[in-house]
Amino acid sequence: MTSTLFTPLTIRGLEVRNRLWVAPMCQYSAVDGVPQEWHHTHLAQFASGGAGIVFAEATGVSPEGRISPEDTGIWNDEQVDAWRPIVSAIAARGAVPALQLAHAGRKASTWSPFSHRRGTVSASEGGWQTVAPSAVAFEGFDEPVALDQAGIDKVVDDFAAATRRALDAGFELLEIHAAHGYLLHQFLSPLSNRRTDEYGGSLENRARLLLRVVDAVRDAAPDVPLFVRFSGTDWAEAGWTVEETATVAGWAAERGVDFFDISSGGLVAHQRIVPGPGYQVHLARHVREAAGVPVSAVGLIDSGKQAEEILRRGDADAIMSAREWLRDPHFALRAAGEVGADIDYWPKQYVRARPHR
Repeated sequence: MTSTLFTPLTIRGLEVRNRLWVAPMCQYSAVDGVPQEWHHTHLAQFASGGAGIVFAEATGVSPEGRISPEDTGIWNDEQVDAWRPIVSAIAARGAVPALQLAHAGRKASTWSPFSHRRGTVSASEGGWQTVAPSAVAFEGFDEPVALDQAGIDKVVDDFAAATRRALDAGFELLEIHAAHGYLLHQFLSPLSNRRTDEYGGSLENRARLLLRVVDAVRDAAPDVPLFVRFSGTDWAEAGWTVEETATVAGWAAERGVDFFDISSGGLVAHQRIVPGPGYQVHLARHVREAAGVPVSAVGLIDSGKQAEEILRRGDADAIMSAREWLRDPHFALRAAGEVGADIDYWPKQYVRARPHR
């Protein structure tokens, strides 16, 4: 039986060796947005472990776009220079090096988990003024400033500039982060977007900034595979829905987005999520069927057999995983054995450990 999980996939001319990918995971270990030796080891190990795509963490397109002061960035040349050897290490091990472009909006300037503090980092402690579609704070965080037209235009320009730098660093695939309650998701959801201008109200208006960003990124990278990560639902009454996700995904596809990474939640503290194995897969399936676009599923997918079954049912076209890669950086090599796939990209240094079939 041929494994769907280990069948290569071609996206805008780029061949990906399998459909088991590393989702972006914040490491809170950068210095002034510059990735460190930790990022090199952290990301390269997943490529050695057989991943098809290795996504670097949510990376700020501007200083104020970082989730925490310790997040990576891509707004200056020093950061580009630091990313290059990391990107090369991923590619040399056979995986596609990918970058998630992000702006945290009202959830920026927050303490990292390592600080054991919660809330907004003050300016005196290295934080900054946050921005959002409306002056509505995330629970427990400082109130953001509502973006004016000039501020919105700057966000679009920052995504375009970050795209050019990402290509300069050697990334072969890009993802726009419009999920988990960060800036573009804040514009999409009526729970955080209270605007009455052309960026608020109707779905078309709430999606306007995202689509402008898509256009800007696509213009800056016309030939590179482009993903968008969505939260399929806010898990909160009167919030963003999976039906809206599918509609906007269709619009984004018309503008050149190739693939959609479907997660969920993160916008409000009062969300009601009941996690369980594959608990977000139904959202991916809905977007795939309603919009007719390729999608990846993510969320408590931790075995090859589970991932294979999701793909065989037609719920998704690929699998993103996060914590399982932290538990086992060779997840794909293990998963291939679980589903009986005969892969040829075990590192030669590790072949002696390959299980016999």
